[in-house]
Amino acid sequence: MISFVEINGRRIGPGYPVYVVAEMSANHNQDFQHALKILEAAKEAGADAIKLQTYTPDTLTIPCNNPYFRIEGTLWSGRTLYDLYEEAYTPWDWQPKLKDAAYQLGIDLFSTPFDGTAVDFLEDMGMLAFKIASFENVDLPLLRRVARTGKPIIISTGMATLSEIDEAVRTLREAGCRQIALLKCTSAYPALPEEMNLRTIPHLSEAFGVPVGLSDHTLDVAVPVSAVTLGACIIEKHFTLSRSQPGPDSAFSLEPDEFRVMVDAVRTAEKAVGKVHYGFSEKEAQSRVFRRSLFVVKDVKSREVFTEENVRSIRPGHGLHTRHLEDVLGRQASQDISAGTPLTWSLVVGG
Repeated sequence: MISFVEINGRRIGPGYPVYVVAEMSANHNQDFQHALKILEAAKEAGADAIKLQTYTPDTLTIPCNNPYFRIEGTLWSGRTLYDLYEEAYTPWDWQPKLKDAAYQLGIDLFSTPFDGTAVDFLEDMGMLAFKIASFENVDLPLLRRVARTGKPIIISTGMATLSEIDEAVRTLREAGCRQIALLKCTSAYPALPEEMNLRTIPHLSEAFGVPVGLSDHTLDVAVPVSAVTLGACIIEKHFTLSRSQPGPDSAFSLEPDEFRVMVDAVRTAEKAVGKVHYGFSEKEAQSRVFRRSLFVVKDVKSREVFTEENVRSIRPGHGLHTRHLEDVLGRQASQDISAGTPLTWSLVVGG
C-alpha cells in the first residue's frame, strides 16, 4: 500500500494534489533581496514550496585544483568544485529569514542538507522536511543523520541503481524514518526529454510503496505533465526570475511565466488522470440520448412485417436497444406506426 508524506499539515501522495516545489538553488546570485523576490515570484507562479540548499564549499569538498576536482563535460566545465560551490551556496544566515518570509507568504520552505552540520542547523530552524540530493543518495551516514530527525524525507534518485535506491530506503527506515518520498531524476543539466525514462515512476511506487515524484532538469513543460499522468505526486523544478541573469543554475531553470504555465498544466493533468471509470460521467448523462436506437423509419400499417426497410438503428436513443434488431425483424406491428416513431415492445405483436 502506497503511503503518503505530510508536510506542514498537507498530505502528499496518490489521491492528493500534486506538490509543486520551486528549487531556488544558486539563482539568488548572492543577493538576499533577489532571493526574497524569488520567493514572492514562486508563490505567485503557483509553487507550493520553495527549496533551498544548505552547504558551504568546505562542507562539500576541499579547495584543490588537481584534475580530480576539476569539472569536465558539463555546463560548468573548466571550473573546480570548490570554486563552483563558493559561487552557488546560499548563505546560512539568510535561511532563517527566508523561512520567515516564506511563512508570511503562505508557501512552504525546506532544504537539502549536505552534511551533519547542515542537518543540525536546519533542525534548529524547525525545518518542515528534508530533501536528499541525487549526489548524496549514497551517503549513508548522512541519510541516517537526517532520518533521526523524524521529519519527512524526499530523496532524489538520479544516477542510482535499483539496489542503491533500495539500500538508501532501507537505511532511512532502519534509522527511524517513517515518511519517505522518492523523486525520479536525471542528473544532467539541462536534461533531455528522451533521457527522462518516466516509466520508472510507477515502478518505483510499486517497488518501494512510497509516493514518487519527479525532479526535472528539462526546460520542457510536457515532461512534468507526463510524469503526473504516470503517478507523480511531487514535481520539483529549478526556478529563476530570468535566465538572462548569469548564474550556475539559470540555464536549466524556469522563469515565472513558464513555471505558471507548468503549474496550470499539472493541475489540469491531475484532474484529467482521475480514477478508473467506465460508463458515463455526470456531464455525459445528457448526451446519452444521442446514442443509436431502433426507430420506425417508414410508415407501417397494423400487422405489417418489420423489415430492414422500415426499421433501422439511428440516432437518437429513444427506441429499443440495437441489440434487439434481429428479434424485431420478421415480426408484425401491433398498430399503425408513423415514420420517426421510436420502436418499443408495445408496438410489436407479442412484444
